Amino acid sequence: MKRIGVFVCHCGVNIASKVDVKEVAEYASKLDGVVFAKDYKYMCSDPGGKLIKDSIKEYDLDGVVVASCSPRMHEHTFKNVAEDGGINPFNVEITNIREQCSWAHEDRDEATRKAKILVRASVAKSSLLESLEKSKTPVTHEALVIGAGIAGIQSALDIADDGFKVYLVEKEPTIGGRMAQLDKTFPTLDCSSCILTPKMMEVKNHPNIELMTYSEVTKVEGSVGNYKVKVKKKARYVDLDICNGCFDCTTACRISGHVPDTFNLELGKRSAAYIPFPQAIPLKATIDPDHCLMLRFGKCGDGPLCVKACEPDAIDFTQTDEEVELNVGTIIVATGYDLLNPEKLFEYGYTRSKNVITTLELERLISTSGPTEGDVVLLSSGEKPRSVTFILCAGSRDETKCTWCCRIGCMSVLKHVYLLREKLGVDVEINICYTDIRSFGKGYEEFYRTIRGKGVNFFRGRPSEVRVHPENVTIDIFDTTTNKLFEIGTEMVVLVPALVPRADSEEFSRILGLSRSGDGFLLEAHPKLRPMDTFVNGIFIAGCAQGPKDIADTVAQASGAASRAAAILTKDELENDPLIAWVDPEICVGCGVCVEVCAYSARTLNEVTGIADVDEALCAGCGACISACPSNACTHKNYTKQQLIRMIDEVV
Repeated sequence: MKRIGVFVCHCGVNIASKVDVKEVAEYASKLDGVVFAKDYKYMCSDPGGKLIKDSIKEYDLDGVVVASCSPRMHEHTFKNVAEDGGINPFNVEITNIREQCSWAHEDRDEATRKAKILVRASVAKSSLLESLEKSKTPVTHEALVIGAGIAGIQSALDIADDGFKVYLVEKEPTIGGRMAQLDKTFPTLDCSSCILTPKMMEVKNHPNIELMTYSEVTKVEGSVGNYKVKVKKKARYVDLDICNGCFDCTTACRISGHVPDTFNLELGKRSAAYIPFPQAIPLKATIDPDHCLMLRFGKCGDGPLCVKACEPDAIDFTQTDEEVELNVGTIIVATGYDLLNPEKLFEYGYTRSKNVITTLELERLISTSGPTEGDVVLLSSGEKPRSVTFILCAGSRDETKCTWCCRIGCMSVLKHVYLLREKLGVDVEINICYTDIRSFGKGYEEFYRTIRGKGVNFFRGRPSEVRVHPENVTIDIFDTTTNKLFEIGTEMVVLVPALVPRADSEEFSRILGLSRSGDGFLLEAHPKLRPMDTFVNGIFIAGCAQGPKDIADTVAQASGAASRAAAILTKDELENDPLIAWVDPEICVGCGVCVEVCAYSARTLNEVTGIADVDEALCAGCGACISACPSNACTHKNYTKQQLIRMIDEVV
């Protein structure tokens, strides 16, 4: 029979305020198999860990039950302590008496009674726990970063600087992401390209980074340390080794100035042969197959003008899409965000007036590399506006659209006020309709105070409607600060839309096997303790793929994700968690149901034996196969039916 020790944590007052921990420890000491029981104020502290280790040696324990908080918080801590004390870490059982007792009940007697029951059940299970051993798998010392905005760039550079090969995959023809579309950054008003372009050049010239632009990840298999990734490299119809980025093909193209320019948010036109922006990396042309006459119809007048104009002869219409397979040890997902489609906000008139635009469209108008070369003008007439009104939280913090805050909207508007004063002068009227001004970052509040002195009209409230007239637009807004209803007449309206998950995030999360939170962004393993990790070992997230954040927080998280990835890449082999499902070969009939329900591709049918095999490195121990198996051949290690029934018997 096992010799079990029970350790009851006060958790300061989190548990002790509602549970009589001393009474629980005294009760546990009398249970079958328990040879020692003790309560302590902070069991997860160093003295608490020492208490457990000393007790293991003094009382010759071979099983430990810790009654404390959720196992998601400190299970690994107590397992490490037990292992240091000399027992198998999988002979440790955690009883959650914080979330399930002290936080769930107001009545102290009821909470204490329930804690005793849960401890009794855990002791019963502990007597049946098996000593498990971890298997090991080798590590591929290369990494994949998906998405080459500022988050992906920072992650790739950090890992590459640590000496590891990095594949940086970007679906657009150039790297840079959303930050490349910005003119200035808040609150320092640094030139966005001045900050970003040196980083892009570092990526291009780094010997440990292989840049794969105009490419998409199509399939991911394997597990932490050994991922097999398929990447589709789309045909650019331009030989990258020959193209010198001279722009000759872009100006010679027969349909130059007729294709909507997606980089400039379709505010301008480009040709079928294009380079997104002057600082693009790589500075190579791409031919748009959806608009190129040669690719669509097989002919272009009396011959493609781009071919005639290209002196190095880099145009190649015979190119086809190519699929390559990469072997990597870790993956970082930095796929960024989309803006809420303003067409969904019908009340704000985006579809009814060219003079209702978004903040990102204003960025492109302000930028000297934009469609108007830096002139802020009304899109309807080309004239400079005499009045500009910003509407914050357009779709965000809205129960019907997006309940979350976009985090960058307030500061973006304040930045634009400063830039508009520079571009249009002091005579232009600027109005800001806001819900709350959220200036949470370092230097943000000071920047807000500076902008308040720029002659700006602030209206605290949300406009009910934007009414479009031939000569201008009008906005009705009830200002909650003055308790007055205002009608604002303005020439230009700038919407600050919500930041939302990318349109392809659902399909992309399925390819990688990642979970998404209720808002659609990729879900982190723990919001505080593991904000860069996902529930798939070896896959990390960075930037706005996880949720809205500004550039500073994005870069910080990207470096954090790179650090987490490098911690894996520095090892020659990894230990696999043995708390997984296994198959009894005497019972399995090879029906394949478990293979179908496994979300982690950890199950295959053995062609020789005809029964299900489990890949220990892939299995996440979710239990889906166990509940689906019609012959009861699947069992979760240390969560066997015998162990669970024993717990239930003690509870009831």
